[in-house]
Amino acid sequence: MATQHSRSAARIMMAPAVILLLGWMLVPLTMTLYFSFKKYLPLRGGDLGWVGFDNYVRFVSSSAFWPSIQTTLIIVGGVLLITVVLGVLLSMLLDQPMWGQGVVRILVIAPFFVMPTVSALVWKNMFMDPVNGLLAYLWKFFGAQPVEWLSDASIFSIVLIVSWQWLPFATLILLTAIQSLDSEQLEAAEMDGAPPLSRFGHIVLPHLSRAITIVVLIQTIFLLAIFAEIFVTTQGSFGTKTLTYLIFQRVLESQNVGLGSAGGVYAIILANIVAIFLMRIVGKNLDA
Repeated sequence: MATQHSRSAARIMMAPAVILLLGWMLVPLTMTLYFSFKKYLPLRGGDLGWVGFDNYVRFVSSSAFWPSIQTTLIIVGGVLLITVVLGVLLSMLLDQPMWGQGVVRILVIAPFFVMPTVSALVWKNMFMDPVNGLLAYLWKFFGAQPVEWLSDASIFSIVLIVSWQWLPFATLILLTAIQSLDSEQLEAAEMDGAPPLSRFGHIVLPHLSRAITIVVLIQTIFLLAIFAEIFVTTQGSFGTKTLTYLIFQRVLESQNVGLGSAGGVYAIILANIVAIFLMRIVGKNLDA
C-alpha cells in the first residue's frame, strides 16, 4: 500500500510533465481565444484592435458555414461506417490460420503508415484519374464510361481515400480484441448447433463492443480535422469543403488571423459536441 510520503513524492515527480502538458494545450487555446476577438492582419497592418464578436458573426453568417459542418459530419460518418464494418470482417479473417499470416497482417496494416498527402496523391493520380487511372482502365475494359470520381462522386471519393488510410487502425484494434475472445465459448455454441450469424451476433459482436467504441472515439477526434486529403484532391470544390478547410480558406482569402481563430473556436465547439454525443451513445460500453 502506498504511503502518504510515496504519494507526495509521485505527485512531485509527475508535476513537471503535467505542467508541460497543460501548457502545451492551454497556451494555443488561450492565444486562439485572444486573437478571435481581434482584427489581426499580419501582412496588412498587423494588430488593428479589438472587434469583439465580429469575427464570430462573420464566420457563422457565411453561406459556406453550415454546409461545411454538414460535409464534415457526412465524411466522418461515412469513414466510421466503412472502417468499423470492414474492420470487423478483416479482423475475423486475419484471425483465421492461414499460410503467410504474418506477412498478410503487415500488408493490411501498412496503409496506416502512409502520409495522408501521399495517400491522396496516389488515389488521385493512380486510381481515380479519369484518363490514366486504374479505375478508368477497368471501366473501359467492361465497356463503360470512366467516372470523374473527384467531381461526380467527390464526397464518396474523399470517404474512400480516408477509409483506406484508417481501415488498418480499426483492423489492428479489433484484431487484438478478437484474439482475446475465449474460443471455448464459440466451440460450445457451435456444438449446441448455433448458426454462424447467431454466434457472431451473440458472442463475437458483444465482445468487440469496447474495441469498436475505442475505434469510433479515436477516429472521430482525428477525422473532424481532416484537411490534407481535401487540399490535395478537390481543394474544397464539388461540395467537399469541411469546416477545417473553410477555416484555411477564410484565413487565406482575408489574411485575417482573428477570423480564422473564430473559426477554430467553432471547430473546438463542434468537436466537443460530437465527443459528448459519442460518449453518451457508445461510451457506456467502456463501463460494461
